Amino acid sequence: MKKWRCGVCGYVYDPKLGDSENGILPGWPFEKLPDYWGCPECGAPADMFERLDDVGYYTNH
Repeated sequence: MKKWRCGVCGYVYDPKLGDSENGILPGWPFEKLPDYWGCPECGAPADMFERLDDVGYYTNH
């Protein structure tokens, strides 16, 4: 599973870790996050995130 970076603050969502503070269990893919989910650091919506490749660079999605 790919990681995703917030385009506003740089927070990285790692599906292997999930987002326990917001009820997202480890293993939860970014593409299946609930509509209400936003960046836990700055509150940006999920559509402000960009997928990272395996070495941390942005990829086209």
